[in-house]
Amino acid sequence: MKRILLLAAVLSLATAAGAADFKRADYVSRLQTCEAILQSMQLYPSSAIPADVLHRAKGLVIVNQVQVGFLVGVKDGWGVALVRKPGGQWSLPVFIKAGELSLGLQAGGKTVETVYVLMDESATRLLFQTRFKFGMDAKAVAGPHAAEAERSTPEFNAQVLVYTNVNGFYAGATVKTGTMSPLVEATQQFYQTRYGVPEMLYSDWVQPQPEAQELMNYVQRLAQ
Repeated sequence: MKRILLLAAVLSLATAAGAADFKRADYVSRLQTCEAILQSMQLYPSSAIPADVLHRAKGLVIVNQVQVGFLVGVKDGWGVALVRKPGGQWSLPVFIKAGELSLGLQAGGKTVETVYVLMDESATRLLFQTRFKFGMDAKAVAGPHAAEAERSTPEFNAQVLVYTNVNGFYAGATVKTGTMSPLVEATQQFYQTRYGVPEMLYSDWVQPQPEAQELMNYVQRLAQ
């Protein structure tokens, strides 16, 4: 138990890092990578998020992670979160940190690309918290793909639908602890504002930077 608590503390410190070493070019690259992740998922019906799911979505969280381990496992990464505003327009993306530590017999390495589709307002409000975890703070299930939606009408009982692409090999049974956290200071620096996450997501007070506009436009086209 002490080892698990120590891992949780280390993860908390790692999650808080990021604003102090803010480099704009790195965050531009993150925006581009997250757009590429979403585009790659939409290429084929076997992996694509159905149009009806995106049409009903209240928010999207796109995460890029790398997982490596031997006995102690580390899954570290970052992403962005956007929400659909009351008028139907999608917000500017805010940056997030996503990490996980695990104990147990495990080995390997893999990249994990995940899109969380937030289906109700209570799920989007988790983005305001210092730390949150889908599946614990909101009911999350694997989402239907476009190929499945062509054969039947997908269900929308879950608060969060999860879509994942995995590359590499990783094996093991583990005890896990992990969270996501908004990178508030880094996002504020990127958009040159002092507003908090709720205002950045839901108001029109913060102007999107040109580098964020492509991702915003792509999500708007997908989810209209």
